[in-house]
Amino acid sequence: MTLVYVRIIGTRDDLPYFQTRRYLARTSHPGAFLHLNAHCSHLSPIPAAEYLTRQTHLAETLHAVNASAYIAEPGSNAFYFGNLSTSTWHPSERPLLLVVTPRVKYTGGNLAIQPVVTILTPRFEARRANLLHVPVSPSSDIRFIEWAEHENPYTVLKQSLNLSHSNIIADEYMRYFVARGLSSAGFNIVSAPAHTQPILALRERKSSAELALLTCANEVTLLALRAVQQRMSIGMRESDAHELILSALTAAGLSDVSALVLFGENAALPHGSGTDRVLGVHEMALFDIGGKLHGYTSDLTRTIALPGSQIPPSHLALWYTVQRAQIAAHTVAREGVLTRSVDAVARAVIEDSGNGKFFTHRLGHGIGLDGHESPYLRGGIDNDAVIAINNTFSNEPGIYREGEVGIRLEDCFAVLLDGSDGDDDDDDDKDDGDPSTSPLRLSTSTLPWPISSVPSQGRARLLTRGVGGFARSPWLP
Repeated sequence: MTLVYVRIIGTRDDLPYFQTRRYLARTSHPGAFLHLNAHCSHLSPIPAAEYLTRQTHLAETLHAVNASAYIAEPGSNAFYFGNLSTSTWHPSERPLLLVVTPRVKYTGGNLAIQPVVTILTPRFEARRANLLHVPVSPSSDIRFIEWAEHENPYTVLKQSLNLSHSNIIADEYMRYFVARGLSSAGFNIVSAPAHTQPILALRERKSSAELALLTCANEVTLLALRAVQQRMSIGMRESDAHELILSALTAAGLSDVSALVLFGENAALPHGSGTDRVLGVHEMALFDIGGKLHGYTSDLTRTIALPGSQIPPSHLALWYTVQRAQIAAHTVAREGVLTRSVDAVARAVIEDSGNGKFFTHRLGHGIGLDGHESPYLRGGIDNDAVIAINNTFSNEPGIYREGEVGIRLEDCFAVLLDGSDGDDDDDDDKDDGDPSTSPLRLSTSTLPWPISSVPSQGRARLLTRGVGGFARSPWLP
């Protein structure tokens, strides 16, 4: 435990005053968060059978869009289709590539598309490449194509694949020099949305196994935040709270944990200030936190107060405005709705409060293997993305008044066939009856258009629903 002395600057009778107080910043809590570890311990990584299904869907899609191959570097796309991440193979100037090609077969007069998986590897790394755990069908082996140091790897790949035509689809995150090398070797990288969007859609629509991992990761992230709130004190520094939340997320069993912790007016800078502010009695604390569970990402933001906090009424009003915007967006998010329309609903709530110019970013993003992935909840007439069943998104409106206060609330949700939050009488969706907290149900009459205007069976369901879902107030995250 660390004693922190802080001078609090405030006003009394409209005059400034300074007061020195001693606070206890509880920054060392060995074992304090170990109870979180059990929450997701029952879940396993994505099974090999699901990778095979993904590869088959990819091969079928390639055949449908007349592409002869899909080529990816180690990363989230290669991990999705072949369990090949940057943690198992760090990309260097020597390319190692995952290649999936469709094989057309006719069985009993029926067309069948089978995936063929190939790895392009530096020859001197061939043994290591053969140790990669890339799932393939029992009836098919991985093909390894080796290139020597004196050879052009892309030419070797082109000559070895013997494709029927040169149209390929490249990983959207492929480095420029790799894409340029493929093009120079004679591959035609097609990038028209008609070719690439069907590939993106495979990752955008989550399986039940993916949803289970995303749900538990987001649940335990919220539980970690609540546990940290109980151990915070007025007068502690942002760095102390940062240390606490990283410890809690790690104890919860998450990897690649991250946290943005901003106190008071620092929270008005959405991605941080670079300072180490002390938490004052009149200030809230913004936590934007997350981690990975077997590769799948959590993303949660809360703007919280402590039991001894004395938050100005004007700041509380802004907090509840952001809450209303978040719930409004959640209410209209459903299958068939344009993602820009969901952004517009949240933005309208904040604009109606007179704070529209202080909501400075998009409403949300897709979430899965990447913390930010398509589709996106953003405005713009160029955004014609439509919500589909099993899409997953963040929902994170905010108000940022520089030099004064910043507030953001973020929960992730999935669009599912089995109803949405608020469609039943579960306790986690009820107003707690406290007049100081904002109701968690929103009358659809307050929305810019009726949600029934889009026929749909799929509605939004919070990934944090199982542990209470939306924040009730700054004191009840």
